[in-house]
Amino acid sequence: MVLLIVLVVLAFIAAMYMAWTIGANDVANAMGTSVGSGAVSLKKAIIIAGIFDLLGAILVGSHVTTTIKSEIIDLESLSGTENGKVIVIAGMFAVLMGTALFVTVATYFKLPVSTGHGIVGGMVGFGLLSAIMGEMRYSAINGYKILEIGASWVISPIGGGVLAFILFWIIRKFILHADNRIRAVKRLSPLFVGVVFFILCQSIIYKGLEPIGLNDISLKWTLILSTEIGFLSALICRLLVIEIRIKKGEDDVDVVERVFGALLIITSCYIAFAHGASDVSRAIGPFAAVLSIFRDDPNSALPLWVLFAGGIAIVIGITTWGYKVMETMGKKITKITPSRGFAATFGAATSVLICSKFGLPVSTSHCAVGGVIGVGIMKGAGALDVRVLRRIGLSWIITIPAAAIITVIIFLILVAVI
Repeated sequence: MVLLIVLVVLAFIAAMYMAWTIGANDVANAMGTSVGSGAVSLKKAIIIAGIFDLLGAILVGSHVTTTIKSEIIDLESLSGTENGKVIVIAGMFAVLMGTALFVTVATYFKLPVSTGHGIVGGMVGFGLLSAIMGEMRYSAINGYKILEIGASWVISPIGGGVLAFILFWIIRKFILHADNRIRAVKRLSPLFVGVVFFILCQSIIYKGLEPIGLNDISLKWTLILSTEIGFLSALICRLLVIEIRIKKGEDDVDVVERVFGALLIITSCYIAFAHGASDVSRAIGPFAAVLSIFRDDPNSALPLWVLFAGGIAIVIGITTWGYKVMETMGKKITKITPSRGFAATFGAATSVLICSKFGLPVSTSHCAVGGVIGVGIMKGAGALDVRVLRRIGLSWIITIPAAAIITVIIFLILVAVI
């Protein structure tokens, strides 16, 4: 029992380290375009991302955590004995540490990698090793779920890129190329804000308030409440933009971009919330499995304090190392203006939230890069820095095998010690 308690504590520490690396690496997905376009300062970006990441982790984070916890590998088949429990908890520690170490190295080199890839790769590496050692059946590894997750990794960035492309096409055609740009932005910006708040409220209200005990709100009432909040937010935006004043030295394009700078802050909060909803599971999922096994209760509810602790660790990661990858996302892939940044973050956040509600641990990094590419390609392929994209793509490819190998090494060392 003492050994189990020690391993649980170590797993918790590893989970918090993993959450820290998520904050350090993935904050760029939430705020990189905002900072790169000049809409907000680095300090404000960190504050905004910290608040909304934490809210997303607490309110919606449990959906994807369940997938990571129990649907990739049948851990119950391993944990029937005391020795089995030790192996599983040691394995989850190895998964968390292996992925966190890889993400730390990637962050140092300013590469926006997928923590989701790392965790799933680590889980599969642990599962295969356990099967080779005879501790678990190969059938305990859920190949169908892994394929489903893998498909979402392809679909989600394409979806984010397509949504961003379509939205920026609308912005360019009906606002930037309009005869009267200022009148056009006054007319359409409230609609954009209303849609953002409608989708965000859908994610929070419908099955998103379960962690705080509000799980009986029907889809019908969710739609009604989300529509009302979306309409109210659009009305407030209309009242604000109607008072736009042209500053000295500004032309109408500058005014339009200033309006989108304000809207970009809203969508940055949106994607920060989506990031917290999706990516807290990377750190908390394996630890949730540890708690379930330690308690001998596979159906035990995830304690709210675990989500909160993971959210806090993400915020600390944002505050300390978040600026590194933010530079890559906001400045190095393509030129980002506030209008482009708005379209990119909206597309990315919507793609992440939709997948998160279905319990799929998608990559915020992939969706964000997809969104940036989606708006960048509007000016042609030459507007994209292919060298940066090549480095990012290579880091994505090696994430799964690298995390799996490091996980296996840590697990073997830990088993040898204990």
